[in-house]
Amino acid sequence: MNRSAERPGSVLAKSVYELLNPIPYGFFVGALIFDITTLFSGQVLWQKSASWLITLGLLFAIIPRLINLVQVWTGPHRPAFGSIRLNFWLNLLAIIAAIFNAFVHSSDAYGIVPQNVVLSVITVVCLALASLVISVRTHRQTGGVL
Repeated sequence: MNRSAERPGSVLAKSVYELLNPIPYGFFVGALIFDITTLFSGQVLWQKSASWLITLGLLFAIIPRLINLVQVWTGPHRPAFGSIRLNFWLNLLAIIAAIFNAFVHSSDAYGIVPQNVVLSVITVVCLALASLVISVRTHRQTGGVL
């Protein structure tokens, strides 16, 4: 198989990755906001809403992470850059924290309060650091030109 036959697939994969990758971040930030609101208000409504946001964030995180897994660890042109692998590991850590957070949210009412906020903060911070790592790498590659 020649290079021209491989390119359309990788362009499609990169396009799908770039389209779906930011979506879970929005869901997880929303869940963090709702978890903080639950902390101060004690209302079950915010807990249930955060639970749904975490679930949707995890569902939307599956496809970009699988594409990222293939791009980072397999293929003839796999990148050996430490920043790309660090991005992968930070995203994986964020997803693991979000899975634990989903289990915590399955508990009753206000009993989840200390753990849900901590796990939401870990998830959002890991995702923010992963985005920062890629932004710095892109900034260095382009020489600061947008």
